[in-house]
Amino acid sequence: MRGARGHALRSDRTDCGTRTAVVAYGGTPGGEGRADGGGGTAGTDPRLTELCAAVSRLRRELAGHPADLRDRGAAEEELAALDAMVAAGVPEVPCLQRSLLLITGAVGSVSALAPALAEVRHVIELFGAQPAPGRGG
Repeated sequence: MRGARGHALRSDRTDCGTRTAVVAYGGTPGGEGRADGGGGTAGTDPRLTELCAAVSRLRRELAGHPADLRDRGAAEEELAALDAMVAAGVPEVPCLQRSLLLITGAVGSVSALAPALAEVRHVIELFGAQPAPGRGG
């Protein structure tokens, strides 16, 4: 499928609210994508699409993990909170970091969930890596 500017489009269903992300790819391998999530800042920040995908993956893997985890409920609640933050727009970095700490404390020792948790951590770090406005970069 092609968008208005000739970019290839791929529609991805996400768990972030009721939003469906449509990602435009520039046609070159590794080209930057753009998430058009239905308005607001979500339409301009590809990190939101990445965070939504990472959170969705961890939620699926946690739901499918057979062990009776003591803090599963806490992790599920915090993942739902992350989902809500993403659906609302660009979340605040301290809130993302707090959620990551809570999720890591709840399921960080489960080796089967480590790759999905690492992906969430990586994307959250991308939010903190942006220079402050007016400070150059």
